[in-house]
Amino acid sequence: MTARTCLIVDDSRIIRKVARRIVEGLGFEVDEAADGAEALAYCTATLPQVVLLDWNMPVMDGISFLRRLRALPGGDRPKVLFCTIETRADRIAEALGAGADDYVMKPFDGQILESKFAEVGAP
Repeated sequence: MTARTCLIVDDSRIIRKVARRIVEGLGFEVDEAADGAEALAYCTATLPQVVLLDWNMPVMDGISFLRRLRALPGGDRPKVLFCTIETRADRIAEALGAGADDYVMKPFDGQILESKFAEVGAP
């Protein structure tokens, strides 16, 4: 059985640490990126099965990263969950329109992430 992989993309080290603990608890191998550019470089080399993606980051924001990810060969495969404090429907529609599979409101916990992973069909 191949490892289940998740890339956590957030400019907050604390959020990456919390998310890592939760996602590893769900049985995933986890890698981290601090911004969209770092995440894109990672995904160009290795596509994770799931991406937890922050919206507002320096260098390259979540939406820009997502559009570039979806344009990569095989970039349609990873399940992408936007993690955001954004509650406006038009912003959420923008994320889904850019290729996100779903979104998670911050702050989140293990139960929320586990149910979102199940909803999007994460392996």
